[in-house]
Amino acid sequence: MSWFDDSIMARKGVAKGKAETAYEITEHSQGEYHYVYGPYARPVLEVKPGAVISAETHDAFEGKIRKETDRPSEILNFPFLNPQNGPIYVEGAEKGDTLAVYIEEIRPRGEQPCGTTVLMPEFGGLVPTGDTAMLNEPLPEIVKKVHVDVGTGVKWNDRITLPYEPFIGTIGTAPEIEVISSLVPDYYGGNMDLPDIAPGAVIYLPVQTAGAYLYLGDCHAAQGDGELCGVAIEHPTVTTVRVDLIKGWTIRTPRLENEKFYMTIGSARPMEDAARQAYRELVRWLAADFGFDALDAYMLLTQAGRVRLGNMVDPKYTVGTSILKSISGISR
Repeated sequence: MSWFDDSIMARKGVAKGKAETAYEITEHSQGEYHYVYGPYARPVLEVKPGAVISAETHDAFEGKIRKETDRPSEILNFPFLNPQNGPIYVEGAEKGDTLAVYIEEIRPRGEQPCGTTVLMPEFGGLVPTGDTAMLNEPLPEIVKKVHVDVGTGVKWNDRITLPYEPFIGTIGTAPEIEVISSLVPDYYGGNMDLPDIAPGAVIYLPVQTAGAYLYLGDCHAAQGDGELCGVAIEHPTVTTVRVDLIKGWTIRTPRLENEKFYMTIGSARPMEDAARQAYRELVRWLAADFGFDALDAYMLLTQAGRVRLGNMVDPKYTVGTSILKSISGISR
């Protein structure tokens, strides 16, 4: 039996985590990609729990940066970045439920070099920005195009090849009433840039509105903790996910499960508030579903909790806090 057979998705999902009907979202069938999360766009698909969906995602720049001589400031139309597939309407989803999304596969598509990373003016973790205003001149604009291959990895240069470790940078459900930029992470998910949202993981997303309205895009071929300069190895993909619905399981912010750990995710500024938010939800999760006293869980996480930095560059920062399943006594 694989770990997934005992996952929360497999035990509590309407479809018990099983794959049912397959769907495909191509560039043509998607039509207009979306730059906001909200409940007002017309769904591109309506599916039942158990649906397996393959989506042709764009990179964060919608493929507009094609060569290293391009200048992002002249080509990109901020804030129209992070194009999203969807929304996907999930039958039966209601406010207070949780959407479970198992990430099956992420594969690069398009002509090589299909990977792109850049330096952009007033964007990044070590430069002045609009939020951290300083008198320093912006760094120069630089575009780097790289070859991305599932087998051979990400060719940084003639000496360095990074492993291909893809994940979904931006995924979430619609807020109940707001329409929020796909550049922003928050309680619904969004632009978390968390490398653990990768093939083999299940991300749990709070449902705020009927149908859930799932969006996803902005897939990365590689990224270090923090996404330091603000741009990972952005690449277009075919991303395949399996969607299920957990009725009556109400969560405040996204959660994640994989073979090794349970994780809660917080997004806020300053960064310590994101960590606090994530750890608070992990304490509450251990107390509600794993038989812990809340204060004992608090003390346990002080000794055994782990922190993963998603992004330190977006309008809100993202932190994942987790506990290993292998720790004796951590069970369902």
